[in-house]
Amino acid sequence: ARGDALVAELRARVLAVAVRAASLNPKPTVANIEWMDPLMTAGNWMPELVEMAGGVNLFGEAGKHSPRLEWRDVVAQQPDVLLISPCGFGISRTRQELARLEVRAGWSDLRAVREGRVFVADGNAYFHRPGPRLVESLEILAEILHPASFRFGHQGAGWIRHPS
Repeated sequence: ARGDALVAELRARVLAVAVRAASLNPKPTVANIEWMDPLMTAGNWMPELVEMAGGVNLFGEAGKHSPRLEWRDVVAQQPDVLLISPCGFGISRTRQELARLEVRAGWSDLRAVREGRVFVADGNAYFHRPGPRLVESLEILAEILHPASFRFGHQGAGWIRHPS
């Protein structure tokens, strides 16, 4: 009974975010970086979470492994939001490694960089581990993509704006 109640509560949280986010506009485009060298975007459940949080996922397909990504494609797509959440890295480690992206040609020309919409998230604790914490991952995405509409209190622990 406790397990059923927990599952029902998690589903209700997911549904609440998805329903609220569906009515929000604009829907920012998102490039989700799962690994920096080689450059990879997030697949599996991440494209679906981005959509449920009110964004438009630019790279990777729901239900498929995380594919490699060409930097020139990121630059060409000009994402509104750049989410950097490497698999296995927390926020501190990701910040240490971020220079791998910042030195790439076109970094400072990206719309997300110019508009201050680059975010570092804890890929180790959230995003890249299947399980109940994916609900919190969805909430983090909603906070990042629609900060005026969602506040779950994950900023600082689950994600930060870069540079902070």
